[in-house]
Amino acid sequence: MRVHLPAPQDGLMDPAPALFAIRIKGQLGATVLSAFPAMVPHQHGTDTVLTGLLDRSALFGVLAEVEALGLDLLELRKGEP
Repeated sequence: MRVHLPAPQDGLMDPAPALFAIRIKGQLGATVLSAFPAMVPHQHGTDTVLTGLLDRSALFGVLAEVEALGLDLLELRKGEP
């Protein structure tokens, strides 16, 4: 029988929220932006940048929504809160 040691993160809560900027290709309309209530949208040239304070699970939720909507993710940046 094999024994697996727990990963160092097992049993730990998500780290503190961090500021994330997610750049999406194109200008998103109000209907699509409503899928991201925790994010503040900004137009950056022809792209949309969504900015918000997210913990790890919220970040994965936003990225899953980007994928589900078929949006083109161009960039993900983590900044200071």
